[in-house]
Amino acid sequence: MPAKGDVIVEVDQVSMSFTTPDGEPLLVLDDISVSLREGEIVALLGKSGSGKSTLLRCIAGLNAPSEGKVSYRGTPVNGANPGVAMVFQGFGLMPWLTVQANVEIGLQARGVPLAERNKRALAMIDLIGLDGFEQAYPKELSGGMRQRVGFARALVVEPDALLMDEPFSALDVLTSENLRGELLNLWQGKDFPTKAILLVTHNIEEAVQMADRIFVLSSNPGRFKAEITDDLARPRNRRSPEFEALVDQIYKIMTGADPQAGGQIKAAVDVRVASPTELPLPHASVGGLAGLMEILNNAGGRADLPDLAQLLTFEVDDLLPLVDAAVLLGFADVANADLTLTPLGKRWAEADILTSKEIFAENARERAPLVRSIVRALDSTKDGTMNERFFLDLLGHAFGEEDAVAQLETAIGWGRYGELFDFDADTRELEIPA
Repeated sequence: MPAKGDVIVEVDQVSMSFTTPDGEPLLVLDDISVSLREGEIVALLGKSGSGKSTLLRCIAGLNAPSEGKVSYRGTPVNGANPGVAMVFQGFGLMPWLTVQANVEIGLQARGVPLAERNKRALAMIDLIGLDGFEQAYPKELSGGMRQRVGFARALVVEPDALLMDEPFSALDVLTSENLRGELLNLWQGKDFPTKAILLVTHNIEEAVQMADRIFVLSSNPGRFKAEITDDLARPRNRRSPEFEALVDQIYKIMTGADPQAGGQIKAAVDVRVASPTELPLPHASVGGLAGLMEILNNAGGRADLPDLAQLLTFEVDDLLPLVDAAVLLGFADVANADLTLTPLGKRWAEADILTSKEIFAENARERAPLVRSIVRALDSTKDGTMNERFFLDLLGHAFGEEDAVAQLETAIGWGRYGELFDFDADTRELEIPA
């Protein structure tokens, strides 16, 4: 592992805005400054809507910031950053190319001669643990093996910095844990072909396991809430008191007070007038939310979130979407990592099925912006139907296609449960129930 030294990437007061379908600016990143030095792993940690992937794309030179600048070794980045390579959540492999050909793509783009790129690709494939699969195609590989190809493709160009955008989130728990461990072992070896790593993640334990510094981002827009130094010795024991204490500290930061608001909870967006882009839906199912409220009610109406996660044998960040959904709908309040059931939440948790649906429908329609927008749109049509593409196009401008689909899927689940609207999977139409 290289000694910590020179600054490779410098982000200086970067802000990023997009234009919403109605022509209004949507602030995604607000005044972000961070540096990445040789010999360190830095994690950007935040929930959905924190702009962490947008920031990574700015660093890579794929997006130009609206304000501020990104520099690579002191030189402003005005296009693709020449000193970085990226690993993506969705693998991003060319399905018609073999493993070796996928790994060679970056070298070919840089004009490396055929014999040299063959040699370097085979060496990297061996290093990353894919020897024997050089002539296999992506469809023949498991998810973990495909992501290994993604790592090999990025590392074979020997970048100054490796950028990783949720690289383990598409994998099952055991595969992601194994791949994280192997990557850290390579990082600590003398032959690792990059000088620094910048990791985007929503997973608190992943950040604590991997990073030397952790930047916690707030959401809508993305701002830095805290910078935390993680000096735990490697390899890190996830069950050690020190590890768990650091996880708890970060958990409280992510769910508690905003230091930029003077230590107080930041003034919330008015849920009754907020737009779907101002206040995205948490990716939480009604069943998961109901289960959390039942557990909370049985615990006397209050629970410490890290303790609750440990009791359920989940990672702490797995609960965050459910917590956000409960707060959004008025079923719970959260402060300093304590989750408290509201009287409305208690009534919902104890209600029979029909009453539960009525309570949920009323609050989803009033407090969940995308659900409210869909209901109003359907009410304004002649036949009470509308194609999903209308909503996906509107959401895609603010969130991108993948997150737009996730937003709409969540809204459909909520709308169906509350019998506010239905969805025909064959025609792809949303419709008012008959």
